[in-house]
Amino acid sequence: MILEIPDLAATEAFGRQLGELLFPGAVIALIGQLGAGKTHLTRAVAEGLGVKNPAAVNSPTFVLIQEYPARLPIAHFDAYRLSGAKEFAELGVDEYFNGDGVCLVEWADKVETTLPVEHLRIEISIVDENRRRFKLIATGEQYERLLEKISSPG
Repeated sequence: MILEIPDLAATEAFGRQLGELLFPGAVIALIGQLGAGKTHLTRAVAEGLGVKNPAAVNSPTFVLIQEYPARLPIAHFDAYRLSGAKEFAELGVDEYFNGDGVCLVEWADKVETTLPVEHLRIEISIVDENRRRFKLIATGEQYERLLEKISSPG
């Protein structure tokens, strides 16, 4: 599924909708260059999951993992500074992936081999200063059903 995202408000609307649809154990792999909007999308997903303070959701680049209480607990990972999948696995990500929360992994392409087979991959491309293109790839029945419920923003 390809979504054309016209502006920041559409990113926020999509993220909130996605957050409302997520289920226990969901893993979202976020891929995109610096400035593509991975953290902004994560913040909107957290809003959709009912996080109390969305402004507290920021990039965990230096701490690697941020956790946020919400309708489903959120684990937000950033693999940007990691040397690879082995170092990511050593963070104990399997415990998170097999838990009842939601995992959002920024720079997931750097650690793909550690991701569960079933997950939702969101590739974010910068079209211009405001517009983005989201390519959503569902692996697994739960994620395919989730995509059927997503409406196109903007």
